[in-house]
Amino acid sequence: MTDRAPTSAREEILARVRAALGDVVPEAADASPVVPPRATPATHEGAHAALVDLFDERVADYRAVVERCAAAELEERIAAALPAQGRVVVPAGLDVHVPRAVVDDPSPAASDTAGEAGVLSAAELDACVAVVTAARVGVAETGTIVLDHTPDQGRRAITLVPDLHVCIVRADQVVADVPDAVELLDPARPLTWISGPSATSDIELDRVEGVHGPRTLHVLLVD
Repeated sequence: MTDRAPTSAREEILARVRAALGDVVPEAADASPVVPPRATPATHEGAHAALVDLFDERVADYRAVVERCAAAELEERIAAALPAQGRVVVPAGLDVHVPRAVVDDPSPAASDTAGEAGVLSAAELDACVAVVTAARVGVAETGTIVLDHTPDQGRRAITLVPDLHVCIVRADQVVADVPDAVELLDPARPLTWISGPSATSDIELDRVEGVHGPRTLHVLLVD
């Protein structure tokens, strides 16, 4: 019996590939898993300082504003980062003074008297010029900030509607890479991963900011 001739372009191409590989001896497969390289974790003060510097640089690469300050300067820096007028939404657990703050508190015990506490509506959030929150962790390798929406960060909606997000990240919250961050996070909690201001682009690659979240991200990195 003679071999059947290829009946399609696909079969012809595959036949040529098989003929070309006919005398190739396959190497033994390596069963050991491939472990991707990871950023070196900080093991001493100098190494962690380098991670914080890298985080600063990577966040700025996303066109975010990054300011470093001491804890004693934090409230002054917050006030300077905010617009001169307009209400600023803050989560109920944020323990720093914020000018013209209106609290968003989803807890059952919260009162909505005079709009000073309780859950703000979408229209009320849209009327706020900015939001100020804390953060859970910062990732040096990617310049990413992760919120897990504990009381000092509030519910996700408050960080998506206002045009400016002032986010407070402590230097001791910065880790080397994403695996290190994941180890600190509770998968049962809602998580928001922020890499710069909200941005998108169309088929022409025209970048537009502020479509799906804040147009401006202002990070206060507290040493």
